[in-house]
Amino acid sequence: MVVQEKIGQFQGLDFWKFPTGIANEGEDICMAAIREVKEETGIDTEFVEVLAFRSEALSFVNLFVCLTYRHSHKKLFEKSELFFLCMLRPLSFDIQKQELEIEAVQWMQYDEYVAQTFVQKDELLNYVMKICLAKENKDYAGFSPVSITSSFSNEKSHLYFNSRDLNKLLSSGTQP
Repeated sequence: MVVQEKIGQFQGLDFWKFPTGIANEGEDICMAAIREVKEETGIDTEFVEVLAFRSEALSFVNLFVCLTYRHSHKKLFEKSELFFLCMLRPLSFDIQKQELEIEAVQWMQYDEYVAQTFVQKDELLNYVMKICLAKENKDYAGFSPVSITSSFSNEKSHLYFNSRDLNKLLSSGTQP
């Protein structure tokens, strides 16, 4: 799933990018990623995992639906920025683009996406595509959310970790 921007830094360029967005204050990463994809494309999704994250990044990316999501603290709107590459699973396929911000939306094959000149020249996008391809080939595990309650807060939150490798460790009898 890729979009072309009607407004923003990629406006008017022949560049397809993954849906992106900014979390609302107090919004969890997984809920913000689901909301942003729905707002921009009309597609319902479920959160799978965080594949990678970077601080102080420019954000623009997503694949099958591997979506980028920004959580800001001080850079944009006086906040610094964390960039999250998230994998979402589509639950619907009927595209309904957001008219205000999005010029076009479409499903795109991996090879067609990586063939774009901008993607080939950008180091961040090259890493993102390698991560997504490794994930598709089952050679990569990201960070899955587990709903928790901590004594630090009475509210539910999510702890994100590599559950595949932790489960291997725990099943082998090795304790952390």
